[in-house]
Amino acid sequence: MGSKLPALRQLPTVRRLPITQARVKLSALVSRVRRNKEYLILEKDGAAIAGVMDIDEFEDYLEQRDPKVQAHIRKSNQEYLAGKSRPAEEFVAEIRREARHKLRQSKA
Repeated sequence: MGSKLPALRQLPTVRRLPITQARVKLSALVSRVRRNKEYLILEKDGAAIAGVMDIDEFEDYLEQRDPKVQAHIRKSNQEYLAGKSRPAEEFVAEIRREARHKLRQSKA
């Protein structure tokens, strides 16, 4: 009997480089950020001045800063801690049943 362990999420690579180098190869660096989900820290005179990340992740970051989203996350966390959650498999099964039911109704 094997145990199911969650897949470990690999941490993204963080590269630091001078902004002058980044300027020269910006297109290639942006492609790597997008493709490999890397982070870039751009430096000027050895000091970090800017970061570069994939746009999908950046949009997620901005969304999480929205006070309405933060309130929803807090509420969901409180419900989870209060035991008002259920296994994902159960939830997915319910959604599939509802979808099949709607499909049957639309065909009738």
